[in-house]
Amino acid sequence: MAKKIATAAPVIDARQLENLADGDTAALRAHESYDGQRFLASDLSEEDLSGISFSECEFSELEANSTDFRAATFVETRFDKLNAPIFTAPRSQFRDVSIEGSRLGSAEFYESTWKSVRFTHCRIGYLNLRGAHLQDVLFDDCLIDELDLGAATANRVSFTSTQVNTLDLTRAKLTNFDLRSLELRHVTGVEHSRVRRSTPTNWQNLRPFSPLIWG
Repeated sequence: MAKKIATAAPVIDARQLENLADGDTAALRAHESYDGQRFLASDLSEEDLSGISFSECEFSELEANSTDFRAATFVETRFDKLNAPIFTAPRSQFRDVSIEGSRLGSAEFYESTWKSVRFTHCRIGYLNLRGAHLQDVLFDDCLIDELDLGAATANRVSFTSTQVNTLDLTRAKLTNFDLRSLELRHVTGVEHSRVRRSTPTNWQNLRPFSPLIWG
C-alpha cells in the first residue's frame, strides 16, 4: 500500500495587539514607518501611501478606496471591517497579518509577499495574486468571486468554509495547497501549474458550488 502523504496546514501566529497608542491617519505619509498604533473609523481613500510601513498596528473600520499601498509593508497588523471597492497594494509585504469582516472589490496584490496571513469572513470581488509568494495563508469563511494565482508560488495555503467562483492556477507552483474544504465553481490553468505530491489534486472531489448568504 502506498504511503499517504499528509498536506501540511498553514502555520498562523496568533498575536495580541495591546497597549496601542491612538493613531492619526491625517499624519500618515508615504515611505514613513509607524509602530504600535490603533486607527479607528478612518478614511484614507485616494491617498498616496506607497512604501509606507506599519508594525504592530490595528485598523478598524478603515475606508481605503483607491489608496495607493504600493510596496507597503504590514507586520503584525490587524484589519477589522476594511472597506475598499479598489484596493491597491502590489509588491507589498504582509507578515503576521489578519484581515477580518472586510469587503474588497478589486484587490491588487500582484507580486506581493505574504507570510502568516489570515482572511476571516471577508468578501472579495477580484483577488489578484499573480506572481505573488504565499507562505502560511488561510482563508476562513470567505467569498471570493475570482482568485488569480497565475505564476504565484504558494506553500501551506488552505481554505475553510470558503467559496471561490473562479480560480486561475496558470503556471502556479503549489505545495501543501489544500482545496478540500473549498466550494469551487470553475478552475483554469491546472494543466499549466506545478503541483507537489503533498497537494490534493483530485479536482473532481472538490465540493460543488452552492450559494452563500452574506449579512
